[in-house]
Amino acid sequence: MRPRHAPQPQRSTPPVLEAASHLRVDYVAAADLSRWLATALDTPLAIVSFGAPVPSTVSCPVITLDLPQLDGRAQLEIWTSDRPVTVHRIHEFSAATNGEILAGTLQLEEEPGEDLQATTERAYRRLLQCIQELGYPHLWRIWNFFPGINDDEHGLERYRQFCVGRYRTLAETLHGFPGSLPAGTAVGTRSGPLQLYVLAGAHPATHLGNPRQVQAYEYPEQYGPCSPSFARATLLQSQSETHAQLFISGTASVVGHESRHLGLPKFQTRETVDNLQALIDHADELAGTAGHHQPARGRYKVYVRHPDHLEAIQQALDVPLFASSQILYLQGDLCRKELLVEIEGVVATD
Repeated sequence: MRPRHAPQPQRSTPPVLEAASHLRVDYVAAADLSRWLATALDTPLAIVSFGAPVPSTVSCPVITLDLPQLDGRAQLEIWTSDRPVTVHRIHEFSAATNGEILAGTLQLEEEPGEDLQATTERAYRRLLQCIQELGYPHLWRIWNFFPGINDDEHGLERYRQFCVGRYRTLAETLHGFPGSLPAGTAVGTRSGPLQLYVLAGAHPATHLGNPRQVQAYEYPEQYGPCSPSFARATLLQSQSETHAQLFISGTASVVGHESRHLGLPKFQTRETVDNLQALIDHADELAGTAGHHQPARGRYKVYVRHPDHLEAIQQALDVPLFASSQILYLQGDLCRKELLVEIEGVVATD
């Protein structure tokens, strides 16, 4: 029987987290990395590469993804801390911590004869064990990358297999499930192992739904044996209430639980923008910052299924929401075959 959960009540006020002012993400040209590291005031927690080489001398965790960048100079995604950082390596898991925040990655190859469901269960159990042992038990944000996301294997689409494996582990081991589920993304790479990348904290954050969408963990049975296990966004707010960060999950042209505008990349993008705006407005209401600031500074990744749709998608994103933001365009497969574009982001207000 398909697991079902009653919707969880949302807190009217987010927890106070100084961590919101100790975490930053930037997109840096790969060719400028050495100079950037030499002059940066903050310390790297993790670096995400989309094919560009990263020097072996970099001590923080490095996540290398087979997701081709579709425009401009090769970029790296760099997460930094303004506090001292400690690096940990435990078999397939590596992480950097600063006393408030953990940025970690775990990679697992799919063993012969093992389906993706089983690999996912193994990966999530190890990931949760590691972050708990290090003292950062609260999940804030998870990225999931693996090849063949829409392929059928053993009678079930690989994304749906992944959802079953993730659900079984989190439902058994994550305190407060499903209300404690973090923001999440699952994207199909061209090659590689199952790669998980996580931001976790010593303290809990606030996980949000989107007023325009059904909670992912409440999807009906037509989307697979188990619902996807993630929240639409996660909110961090500093004690001063002048700085907040919103981790936005991979967001697509889905209203309620149904995909919209099939075969139309421009219209799918516009619907996605409406979903993003509704989510940001909802976070502002919870944080008490609605109408109190200019458009937020954002870092967005746009996953494009077909490269020849890039121009139409870019035109649709020429809107005020992204005026003060950086956007990185990547080619990747998405969780539903009919979806052509997905956008995730980190939005900060200062």
